[in-house]
Amino acid sequence: MTSLDSITIEVADPAAAEHFYATFGVDVRIRASQEPTTGFRGFTLSLIAAQPADVNALVDAAVGVGATVIKPVTKSMWGYGGVVRAPDGTIWKVATSAKKDTGPASTRVDSIVLLLGVADMAASKRFYVDRGFTVSKSFARMYAEFDGGAVKLALYRRRALAKDAGVPPEGTGSHRISLGSTIDPCVDPDGFTWETTDVTARS
Repeated sequence: MTSLDSITIEVADPAAAEHFYATFGVDVRIRASQEPTTGFRGFTLSLIAAQPADVNALVDAAVGVGATVIKPVTKSMWGYGGVVRAPDGTIWKVATSAKKDTGPASTRVDSIVLLLGVADMAASKRFYVDRGFTVSKSFARMYAEFDGGAVKLALYRRRALAKDAGVPPEGTGSHRISLGSTIDPCVDPDGFTWETTDVTARS
């Protein structure tokens, strides 16, 4: 089964970015880039926590190292969460499906989800299925999620993803992100770049 093993976010200041991501304790590779980009980059990253207190702790920690709040944490029908923008411009959603706390607050992250904004759900889903990804969830032409990997991969209609993140959907230039897997290097229908991960380096 093919999976997403790593994410490289291209930033202007790698040292500052590494300091920000160390706050979450997540293993995200960072590198510098001069690729121009404006507006919405077409993707979001989500940190999934166990309970509302953990969401609060993670958002507070992110703000403490330079993130700005796009959507304050709040309760919803699906759980509890908020959205922040990292100093490098990456949009992070921090959320839990739990409605109540069951223990002391922590900054532990249960899982990381990469949501790619796509123009044509059927075409994008077919692209990934043809490369060995296994669909675990699919909702009409709006959302698809794939099994496995150090980072969970999901697809969402671009405009819907921007709305969920609380930002305008417009944007131009580089996505400023590359994705690591065992598949051959390729570019998906929405311009997201995949690079081959060294299997011996996988955790």
